[in-house]
Amino acid sequence: MGQATTDPVRLPPAPPIPKIAAGLGFVGARAKLVGVLAKRYGTAFTLNLPIFGKAVVISDPVLIKDLFTTSTELVGRASNLGVILGPGSTFSLNGDEHRERRKLLVPPFHGKRMQGYEHIIEEEVMREIASWPEGQEFQTLAPMMRITLNAILRAVFGAEGDALDELRELLPPAVALGSRLAVMPPFARRDLGRWSPWGRFLYYRRRYDAVIDRLIDQARSDPAFDERTDVLSLLLQARYENGEPIADRHVADELLTLLTAGHETTATTLAWTIERLRRHPRLLTRLTAEVDTAGSELRQATIWEVQRTRPVVDGTLRMTRQRIRLGEWVIPENHVVIVSIGQAHSSEANFPNAKAFNPDRFVGAAPDTHTWVPFGGGVRRCVGAAFANMEMNVTLRTLLREFEFGTTYARGEPVHSRGIATAPGSGGRAVVYRRAPGSPMPTVHDTEMVSV
Repeated sequence: MGQATTDPVRLPPAPPIPKIAAGLGFVGARAKLVGVLAKRYGTAFTLNLPIFGKAVVISDPVLIKDLFTTSTELVGRASNLGVILGPGSTFSLNGDEHRERRKLLVPPFHGKRMQGYEHIIEEEVMREIASWPEGQEFQTLAPMMRITLNAILRAVFGAEGDALDELRELLPPAVALGSRLAVMPPFARRDLGRWSPWGRFLYYRRRYDAVIDRLIDQARSDPAFDERTDVLSLLLQARYENGEPIADRHVADELLTLLTAGHETTATTLAWTIERLRRHPRLLTRLTAEVDTAGSELRQATIWEVQRTRPVVDGTLRMTRQRIRLGEWVIPENHVVIVSIGQAHSSEANFPNAKAFNPDRFVGAAPDTHTWVPFGGGVRRCVGAAFANMEMNVTLRTLLREFEFGTTYARGEPVHSRGIATAPGSGGRAVVYRRAPGSPMPTVHDTEMVSV
């Protein structure tokens, strides 16, 4: 792990790129920029960026492990998301406060508890796919967004009826706007009235808080409150070691955090999954056979491989709170360290034949937590990772059970930036045909279509 030190500062090499040019490249073509620099400078280099200043970019698993295991007294959050999500969000907390909050957040997302939410996911998938057209190409990203939004609102927020309808209408534009504002400089977050970006976001936030207040009141007045399993109710029941509850406003911030971190990212991964499978018919046939025999190992491996080859968030950040040693480097206080998820996942040292889409690399072997990091790592690893994985697994299982997917020789869809997350450039297009009960599996093609 990283250690505090008084040694002289020693940063990794820095390419001679002007700050403005580096900033434009980081916002507009982050993966390409980091990939080019990694080829020249290796697994650690320094970028001078407009918002962050001198940021250290790493992709070596040894350095990643050191960073993720460094004490929270030495490294903390480095994201603007806390400004968007509120002071009660885990993105806004550091040190002991963050550690104590995380203890309360982990139990509602315990692996065994996830099984209780599977029926909600399947209901939302079946509701959405009822209107999918047969034999006609369409985009899957928007449907996946609706599935994950509805699932989170029901399982996490405990929303139903009018509250569910209002949140369904309110949160997508609010989250999209907040994601854009999070990567913009501070002057963009000025309230210049309802029609300014920040003013419009604050309007969304006031509406959101009003709905959450109603949901909290309804949960507490429910005679079966102690038996409820939605995450909102579990957070209201949670207590710190001193017996104090989480403040209601902080519960609202945490629910928004869980939705922001899990809604778009999970939906986008599902759209990428469809995009990948249509170009790998042999794998698609094997997955269908596995579903028909109630298996899941290859399906899980496929989800992991999609997350490796098409990470929807390509970096996770930390801020040094003291001068620390990280491997051979000495990084001063108040410096950002960026873990390049894309570079870690595409490294031949970490994953032989890394460019190939090959889920079999994970069959019988779960990913290493310092080379495969789509959920981040350490004490700031995404607390909803188990929920997201369950959601993707159930969704893919249901789709394979209900449909045969048309395959294609088309090139893979380009990566499109949506602010914080990236998505299939053509929306994860699919062609589906409904499977009749007891229908045979799709025919195995003689040649595999490979598109990286």
